[in-house]
Amino acid sequence: MRLSDAQAQGTALLRAAGIAGASRDADRILAAVLEIEPGQLRITDDRALTDDQAMQFNRGIAARALRQPVAQITGFRDFWAHRFKVTRDTLDPRPETEALVEAALARPWRRVLDLGTGTGAILISLLAARPGTTGLGTDISEAALQVARHNARRIGVDARFRQADWLDGVEGPFDLVVSNPPYIAAIEMALLDPDVRDWEPRHALTDEGDGLGAYRTIAAGVRGLLSPKGAALVEIGPTQGAAVAALFRAQGAQVRVLPDLDGRDRVVLADFAPAAAV
Repeated sequence: MRLSDAQAQGTALLRAAGIAGASRDADRILAAVLEIEPGQLRITDDRALTDDQAMQFNRGIAARALRQPVAQITGFRDFWAHRFKVTRDTLDPRPETEALVEAALARPWRRVLDLGTGTGAILISLLAARPGTTGLGTDISEAALQVARHNARRIGVDARFRQADWLDGVEGPFDLVVSNPPYIAAIEMALLDPDVRDWEPRHALTDEGDGLGAYRTIAAGVRGLLSPKGAALVEIGPTQGAAVAALFRAQGAQVRVLPDLDGRDRVVLADFAPAAAV
């Protein structure tokens, strides 16, 4: 099998399986097998794949046809400025979450807490962008924490990780608390794309309730973990801005709802600094 044959055959198989973006996904899988970037495929000679490469590619295409996310097949996702290991134990970092990273980097802080860290993508991106800072990432899943520790070591940041159910057992103070909690309501799970619903960890997607459970927990306890001028930043679903903002206002925070690049509500900023210090 030559490179061009692999591209054509992989794309055709994914299209037949009803995969949107079949050509893009086939290229991502093939590039990962060849250990190059997808954009390099256009300038790479039409070489013959080795037997092992052909086997890896065919296995990857078969997995994608079954709706396994490409990041799980290739084992990584590019997010912000780094490449992160991804497994079935972690949520796949998404581009819209970069709005949370951007908002966090617009604030002054030295010590940050990431609740429900998953791959560690948010925490590690923040620490890598601001040398000399430290952070703690928590997650209820020890398997996810192992992935986060791997990513932190490889990227080289001063991050610690511990197993915890949201704020339980966590001691501050932190200048900033960030989180991308499960915000999909249980009744909405059936409507999710099968790539997400059937392959990513359910506990990272839904609270099995109305989608606001994690925000209630964070809003109720976060002030006790913050330094005097501290703040919390949480990612939200695009229809949850008003509800999540109300939870933090009830705890005495000054609140703003920030958009993502598509203009949708994406991040709630809860500032607990005294009014005169804002």
